Amino acid sequence: MQRALFLDRDGVINEDTGYVGKIENFHFIDGVFEALKKAQERGFLLIIITNQSGIGRGYYTPQDFQELSNYMVEELRKRGIEITDIFFCPHAPEENCSCRKPKPAMILEAAKKYNIDLQNSYMLGDKQSDIEAARNAGVGKAILLCDKRLIDVIEEIV
Repeated sequence: MQRALFLDRDGVINEDTGYVGKIENFHFIDGVFEALKKAQERGFLLIIITNQSGIGRGYYTPQDFQELSNYMVEELRKRGIEITDIFFCPHAPEENCSCRKPKPAMILEAAKKYNIDLQNSYMLGDKQSDIEAARNAGVGKAILLCDKRLIDVIEEIV
């Protein structure tokens, strides 16, 4: 079984400026490349778990999201960082779907697909719903970044 570092996207990997659905609005957070590289070198799979209600609200399309995801993955790859997978919920909160965090479906799907040892994995998020999703899925450690820098948290856990 493998360990994973589950990462929310907006507010963890990129600046959360609200419904980031276009490449021109996507800005990596300082230190993210160094942090993800370090986690990857320690054997963690890097898996993004993200609510994208901007799709369900009509702010951007699934294709916009895919183009942005491709851009992000390629920029990380240029720096030697491999994102194992991206799981996303495209629904608006009022749709009451089964995949939107804090529900654990995206994490559980990733765990099954990649044979992940949830108890020895981590979830890093910037909202309480990220932490609740991790707890609901049985992830061993969930860290709310708040004022913490990603690189500092990675230094502590790896």
